[in-house]
Amino acid sequence: MNVINKMFGWKDDTERTRKLAHALSNPIKPQEILKSVAPCQEVVIEKPKNVNEHMVPIRHTTYESELTVGSGIRCVSGEHFDGGSDLGYNRMNFRWGNVGTFQISPGSHMWQVVNKYYKKDEPVPITMNFGVPPACTLLAGAAFGYAIMPQGCDEVGIAGAVQGAPIRLVKARTVDAMALADSEIVLEGYVHPKDRRFETKEAEDSGVQGRHPFHPEWAGYMGKSYKAPTFHVTAVTMRKPASKPIVFALGAHTLDEHNIDTTIREATIFELCNRLQPGIIQDVVIPYCMTDWGGCIIQVKKRNRIDEGWQRNFLGAILACSQGMRIAIAVSEDVDPYSMDDIMWCLTTRVNPQTDILNPIPGGRGQTFMPSERMTAGAQEWTASNTRFEGGMGIDATVPFGYESDFMRPVYPVDKVKPEDFFSNADIENAKSRMAGWVNSLARTGR
Repeated sequence: MNVINKMFGWKDDTERTRKLAHALSNPIKPQEILKSVAPCQEVVIEKPKNVNEHMVPIRHTTYESELTVGSGIRCVSGEHFDGGSDLGYNRMNFRWGNVGTFQISPGSHMWQVVNKYYKKDEPVPITMNFGVPPACTLLAGAAFGYAIMPQGCDEVGIAGAVQGAPIRLVKARTVDAMALADSEIVLEGYVHPKDRRFETKEAEDSGVQGRHPFHPEWAGYMGKSYKAPTFHVTAVTMRKPASKPIVFALGAHTLDEHNIDTTIREATIFELCNRLQPGIIQDVVIPYCMTDWGGCIIQVKKRNRIDEGWQRNFLGAILACSQGMRIAIAVSEDVDPYSMDDIMWCLTTRVNPQTDILNPIPGGRGQTFMPSERMTAGAQEWTASNTRFEGGMGIDATVPFGYESDFMRPVYPVDKVKPEDFFSNADIENAKSRMAGWVNSLARTGR
């Protein structure tokens, strides 16, 4: 993320989260440009016979029987998203040439859109955009922060605020939808809510959902093949082939995917807590081991006795508002939320298992892609309609207000002792190369 911070001018991860939280409430209206000057429409291919000829379908693992296209970013806008705009990812498998399965996470924005048109069986016009501005990539990973980014919000406008200038849009050539004008390649078409088909032939032959391996999931486990709505492609538009358009074949549960899926989520969690009670929340971190939508760490600062307890309100709100989150941890300002060694030390020394572990919403709605949650379906198919959420776990690992001296940590004077006064640069670099884990936090903070 250091590269991303540098790209957008953020000095560190904490500033990034705060700046992104500000952008959520201060979108910059997108700029619509003419089709004749849109880079993504320099070449237009209507009614393509085989979409995969223009894509980079991949097989992530040897367990998968078929290929997927997963790095496209959908754009739903206008009346179909209550006057706003939505960006997000959906895995696709074009088993029928110009028709592919279109997997939608239950509860997501796209799930909400499709549900709205399901009974009428009305196709939803969308575009799938590949090779987009980096700010749009960040927003596409903003799933399940819907208390802050509800249906009807302007995600394209927020992306503009992130980059400090309007995102350019262009009307699609064959459907009533908008495309990200500076994309490399765009698929235009309709999502058909009731035309549901199996993602793989293996699953189709067995007639069973949620059993056969297909596409790794954000939780770090192998995904399963389901029956999904279908995406009927009406056109492929792109930049001129001479420019060699780039399609990034995004891998699931990789660091790239994790950074995309957590950056805006951290900001929405920060904003949620700050709206509940301003000034207490200091930082939000979703480490890789918490698997994108699975958990978070919040850092709080209790300014007075009245602030005591708000950390638990925050934990309950986060677990309730972020569908399927399984663990949320609150720590004090003397803990490095970016160091899992520090977090584990904190859990070991500051948590009372009788009073500090919360389970606020058992029986609520969670995420089917978690194997533990799938087990609640018993002998039934592993689908969203058959599973139930265990409720998630909120852990209050903060220092009780007024007892700061009892929890005082030794702080080594790293700001006063200069290693270069005693060692050569080569010796210092040699020592740094051997550092791993908690000692990195010690060297930075003295704790």
